[in-house]
Amino acid sequence: MEKRYEFLSYGRQSIDEVDIQTVIDTLLSPYLTQGPKIIEFEKAIAEYVGTKYAVAFSNGTAALHGACYAAGIGVGDEVITTPITFAASANCVRYMGGTVVFADIDAETYNIDPVEIEKKITPKTKAIIPVDFTGQPADMDKIMDIAKKHNLIVIEDGAHSLGAEYKGKKTGTLADMTMFSFHPVKPITTAEGGIIVTNNEEFYNKLILFRSHGIEKTEYAKEQGDWYYEMTELGYNYRMTDLQAALGLSQITKIDHFLKRRREIARMYNLAFEDISEIVIPKQLEETNSGWHLYMIQLDAKLNRKDIFDKMRELNIGVHVHYIPVYWHPYYQRLGYQKGLCTIAEQWYESALTLPIHQSMTDEDVKLVISNLTEVVKTS
Repeated sequence: MEKRYEFLSYGRQSIDEVDIQTVIDTLLSPYLTQGPKIIEFEKAIAEYVGTKYAVAFSNGTAALHGACYAAGIGVGDEVITTPITFAASANCVRYMGGTVVFADIDAETYNIDPVEIEKKITPKTKAIIPVDFTGQPADMDKIMDIAKKHNLIVIEDGAHSLGAEYKGKKTGTLADMTMFSFHPVKPITTAEGGIIVTNNEEFYNKLILFRSHGIEKTEYAKEQGDWYYEMTELGYNYRMTDLQAALGLSQITKIDHFLKRRREIARMYNLAFEDISEIVIPKQLEETNSGWHLYMIQLDAKLNRKDIFDKMRELNIGVHVHYIPVYWHPYYQRLGYQKGLCTIAEQWYESALTLPIHQSMTDEDVKLVISNLTEVVKTS
């Protein structure tokens, strides 16, 4: 086994001199926030995805909160989502006073199972939040059919999937609203940041209001003078800065290159591990093209995952695990959710392991992960 000199993280940002200069130029401009770069960035994302509207937020969680607000989720409403996701996919429902309902995952794709969604629908169900886990789009045709049948709103959590494709369409064009995250490990970064894309003008207007204190220039305010404004709703300060937006504008020009490299790495892993009986490589839903935010394998049940995790970390290879089932967290346990709720998700979690994948990795990095993991698995 060969120890890497520097720690190889499972994901990281790629920043170049153009990115840096773009941010510096904005630092030297009159606007650090609430300026023109926000609108430019929103337009760039909407054009890239293929939607009418985009509303930028300070982070992805804030964006999901805004989407739940725009969807009218409140006390007594139920929202169905997956347990295999970051906590924010469920927390955004709780922020609005709604009840989270967890539906089990598909054993092969790791995404929420449409069959399980339908089983969980009640008269109280208001929305579905499917998650494009690891960058692979959820089975959106089936989910949208279910939503249409039951008159539900679909908020796609695409934190992992900017640039991914489902049946020839980019994620962001399929649901009523879609959130993308720009955290440093995501497809592109604004340091922190998130965005909602939509074709629905009513949702767009609500999102704009919500992210900035619920303040707007009403007709009465216009009569009073340019200084006057009114707070018509209880909103939040969830605004993105121009510095973030400037970085995002530079990064979006590189996304196709970033995604191409991630897909190359995924193919290298697939070829290396497909014949190793102790490793199950991730299966992709037909007619999808993942963004490969994460590359996750499953280990044979006879192996001790923690032992393999620790050995790989000792070799400076940053394996990880995404994610602990959301309802296992103490907060959700106190709300009455119990282990055993989604058996496939729990079985999957017990054997899952995340391998490093990001556009800054060299072929030598990838080969080192492959050779070390193969030896660790075979000798464990």
